[in-house]
Amino acid sequence: MTQHIESPAPATYAPGRAGATGPAIAAPTRVDLPPMPAHRAPADHLATLDARSISAWFGSHKVLDRVSLTMPAGQVTALIGPSGCGKSTFLRILNRMHELVPSASLAGEVLLDGRDLYAPDRRITDARRQVGMVFQKPNPFPAMSIYDNVLAGLKLTGTRASRDTREALVEETLTKAGLWKEVRDRLRQPGGALSGGQQQRLCIARSLAVRPRVLLMDEPCSALDPTSTRRIEETIAELAAEVTIVIVTHNMQQAARVSDQCAFFLASHGAPGAIVEYGPTAAMFDNPQDERTHDYVNGRFG
Repeated sequence: MTQHIESPAPATYAPGRAGATGPAIAAPTRVDLPPMPAHRAPADHLATLDARSISAWFGSHKVLDRVSLTMPAGQVTALIGPSGCGKSTFLRILNRMHELVPSASLAGEVLLDGRDLYAPDRRITDARRQVGMVFQKPNPFPAMSIYDNVLAGLKLTGTRASRDTREALVEETLTKAGLWKEVRDRLRQPGGALSGGQQQRLCIARSLAVRPRVLLMDEPCSALDPTSTRRIEETIAELAAEVTIVIVTHNMQQAARVSDQCAFFLASHGAPGAIVEYGPTAAMFDNPQDERTHDYVNGRFG
């Protein structure tokens, strides 16, 4: 059953929660790579992500108003809505990228299995290791080899791994990203030489290499051809058993194909973005409770 979100009460502004006045980025702590999981992740690796009353600003401009959303463990949650309604901002808040913008601030909580990702004692590198991100435009390190691209996150998070572990990790993550068979004979060639779709799957493999519990994807197929899009969607379906996935997409057919849960964002008449309705994807598309949801998923605006 879908849930209709009533107009929320005014948000409380929390200056300094993130952004220029937020906590300094500490140097990464060196940790050992955990054992390689089986094909299906153990139950305690799967994580529920819970956003509570998230409001966000760029300077004095409010872009999100009291957004609350639970993203269940081991499922794919799609964020849909027209451009400018705050979906990508919300996604960046989920792994603390919002605070990279000097004028940005936010109020509310982001809980990963009940623990606040913005807690003062939480290292930003730990938050981003557990909540990975794949961007709209593929961003492999172009001069770095495919092999080194996969392992780049280990260096950034200060993660130690033996040579044998690294070799196995490269094969494992490239396989999960649907790329291993295509590149296994040219791992030492530059990642920038791959096609756009292959580069995006390489970025997925790079994100998986640090063992995230949640994977955020910001329109990962928007710049790809239909064949590459299909392969990315297949990868998402295969990964859902091992990692919680949150995806922003403007493609309604894609949202219907890949997601279990769906949240419809809308910002109207200059108001900040908010969630109009959320629930199981099938119900959102077949029996939405809000007329605006019905109009959007049927292409009447947006």
